[in-house]
Amino acid sequence: MGYERTKADLNQLVADLSQMATIIHQTHWYMRGSDFLTLHPRMDQFMDEINDQLDEVAERLITIGGAPYSTLSEFAAHTNLGDEPGTYEKSMDERMARLVEGYRYLQALYEKGIEDSGEENDHVTQDMLIACKGPVEKNIWMLQAKLGKSPEVDTVKIEVKVKN
Repeated sequence: MGYERTKADLNQLVADLSQMATIIHQTHWYMRGSDFLTLHPRMDQFMDEINDQLDEVAERLITIGGAPYSTLSEFAAHTNLGDEPGTYEKSMDERMARLVEGYRYLQALYEKGIEDSGEENDHVTQDMLIACKGPVEKNIWMLQAKLGKSPEVDTVKIEVKVKN
């Protein structure tokens, strides 16, 4: 089939969506404050959404002849999202800002995948990635609103490097 860049992008998404699920889960476990009752269940929704995207991306990768990462060590070795120990010392705003950072990265990675799959004429993957990117952008908007900010992309360009 080919689609080598698309396969690499999808596997990068497998690693990064797995790490993003962990970041969201950490936020879910370590949050404190007056917004707890509202945000705690919202983290469940974020996790469900990310896990659904992860499954869809991995299955598409298999469909086009790829082999998704499937171990914690592979996820850790290939993710571009940072890892930090949980702490109760972070404020809710700091936690929400970390989620925005992760979602912005995913937004850029989805865009790279959309471009690469389009150039490789894999329109099924391209459609799937477009469908996944929309909820990511909506979550950026919602989290930024929580922080009292606009959803606009920061002036900092997010560079996406696919690790092989």
